Amino acid sequence: MKTTYDKKADAMYIYFQEIKPKGVKQTIGLNDDFIIDFDENKKILGIEILNASKYLEKKELQTSKALA
Repeated sequence: MKTTYDKKADAMYIYFQEIKPKGVKQTIGLNDDFIIDFDENKKILGIEILNASKYLEKKELQTSKALA
């Protein structure tokens, strides 16, 4: 598992496995801030958290790999 954080967008992505090009087959928004991506077998590939600083502590965001 790895995480990335885009400070400018205040968005974190949690990867449960590597996502190959065109690997996401379904995306479900749980609400305005939580989005789940699935593969063709309905396995979770990752979760995007928008407005991440609203839900996560600063130290959690800092330990994520920053996106350029």
